[in-house]
Amino acid sequence: MVNIKSFYHAYSSTISYIVFDKLGGHAIIIDSVLDFSLSSGKIWSEFADNQIAFLKKNKLTLDWILETHAHADHLSAAHYLKSELGGQTAVSAGITKVQQTFKQIFNISDQELLATGDVFDVLLSSEQVINFGQLSVLVLATPGHTNDGLTYLVEDNAFIGDTLFMPDGGTARCDFPGGDASTLFDSIKLIHNLPEETKLWVCHDYQPNGRQLNYTTTVAESKRDNIHINGKTSKAEFIQLRQSRDENLAVPELLYPALQVNIRGGKLPSAEPSEQVFLKIPIKQNLFYPEK
Repeated sequence: MVNIKSFYHAYSSTISYIVFDKLGGHAIIIDSVLDFSLSSGKIWSEFADNQIAFLKKNKLTLDWILETHAHADHLSAAHYLKSELGGQTAVSAGITKVQQTFKQIFNISDQELLATGDVFDVLLSSEQVINFGQLSVLVLATPGHTNDGLTYLVEDNAFIGDTLFMPDGGTARCDFPGGDASTLFDSIKLIHNLPEETKLWVCHDYQPNGRQLNYTTTVAESKRDNIHINGKTSKAEFIQLRQSRDENLAVPELLYPALQVNIRGGKLPSAEPSEQVFLKIPIKQNLFYPEK
C-alpha cells in the first residue's frame, strides 16, 4: 500500500512528498526544500526538519532522497537530509548537462565541481526501477522544462515535478537552458498516456485566481482540463503557446542561488579563506561603466 504525506513550502509554492510503504517501514522524499532568505542570505532547515520529525515519529527508514530535476526556485535539502538520516540521493543522469551549463555561467572550477553528477549517489535513467521497502519506483524521463526532468511512478501515483501543474495552472516554462517546448510536449504526452485513473502529484501550485491550495489531479482530468494542453492540442499549437508565454515570464527570484546549490546536490559552495560562503549573481550588462 502506498502512503503519501505532502509538505507545502509556502515561500516557493513547492510541494514535497514523503512516500512510504507502512508505519515503521521504508520511505522516500521527493523534492525537499531548504529555507532561504535572499535578502539576508540566511539558510535554515525548518521545512526539512518537519519532514525529519515525521519520519522519526512514524519510525520510517529513509532510503532515497529524489529530485525530479535541478530546481530553479528553491534550494534542495537533499544533502542536509542525507547528513541527518542517511539514504541515497538520486537525480536524472541528465544533471551532467545542467551542471556543465551552469558551471560555465558561474565560472565554477573543476576542483569545486566536475559536472559528472558525482555529487549525487545515483544517476537515474528512464525505465529504471528502484526499490524501498515493499514498494518500487519506476523512473520515467520527462524533459522539456529542463533537460534533466524525471517523473517517479509509484503504483498509480506519478510525481511529475514541474512538467505539468494543476489543470488551471497549465504547464512548465521551457526558456531555461536545456528547455524545449517540443520536448515538453512529448513528455506530457507520455504522462497523459498513463492509465486515466493515475494520480498526478505536482511540485508547485501557484493557486491561480486565489483558489485554495491543490496539488493532485488525475491523468483524465489533466487531459481534459489543462489550460495549455489537452487531448486535441497539436504540437505546433503547444510550442507557439509555450514560447509566447515564456517571452513574458519573469526570472524566478531564487534562480541563481538555487541552481548553484542544486547542481551540487544540495551542498553550498566551498567557503572562502575567510570561512564565509558566497553565492554568485552573474551581471548581464554593465550599465554604470559601459565599455568605451
